[in-house]
Amino acid sequence: MDASRPLVRVVAGVVLNGQGRYLLSSRPEGKPYAGYWEFAGGKVEAGETELQALKREFEEELGIQIRRARPWLTKIHDYEHARVHLRFFRVGAGDWSGEIQACEGQAWSWQRAGDFDVSPMLPANGPLLAALAVPTELQGRLKTGLYGENGMGGYRVVPFESAEPQHGNVLIEETELVKRGKMPEADSVWVVISRPEQWLRVQDADVVVWQVQNPAAAEAVCSVLEDGVSVPLVVSAASDAAGTYRNRWLALGAHTVLVDDETEWA
Repeated sequence: MDASRPLVRVVAGVVLNGQGRYLLSSRPEGKPYAGYWEFAGGKVEAGETELQALKREFEEELGIQIRRARPWLTKIHDYEHARVHLRFFRVGAGDWSGEIQACEGQAWSWQRAGDFDVSPMLPANGPLLAALAVPTELQGRLKTGLYGENGMGGYRVVPFESAEPQHGNVLIEETELVKRGKMPEADSVWVVISRPEQWLRVQDADVVVWQVQNPAAAEAVCSVLEDGVSVPLVVSAASDAAGTYRNRWLALGAHTVLVDDETEWA
């Protein structure tokens, strides 16, 4: 990554429909990577907020109106033509209106989380497609495993020490990961942390679960989210803490909040 190149601020929207499918569109002729599939969006112009840019781009490109959106993931990607700071927003089924139009002659398609059948895909979007498979509602306990659903059906995450060989999704404590010296072999690895200093050490995880045990940690989660996160961040907290902080965490970009009353709050 060439840090000397100017950083172009770009926004993109993960727009969902009532069936939980997300919208992809192809890049029109005349633009870099013409014909490649992506999450629609574009450059933030001078004087615009990121949300204003998102609303403008979707109306110009696809003819729909974005009413609300919440931040999700942030990526920095080096293309041949530019170095871009990508801020992805999630737009729920009830947060947009209008009929989709190919205003720039592009194609568009609804896709299932955990699967897609269009190609070629814009290079920066690979990790996003994997992250979309992570359910936005989770239940369970970190000690025994988590479960939820995505567009492909049931989704289960189990503690690494009890996982069958080559299990799909595993949970592992950051301290245990340090002892192992490498990531477990699995479809996705969820790393559990509880302290701010652990955050920077787990950026190669597929999902990070932050177990919040006190107000200082709750505020640290807010600070990390404000800076932008590049991997889905699941916040685990006892019910009283979750009740206090849930809306704030979600508004700042947490993937979801897991209520786990086995998490101590002091």
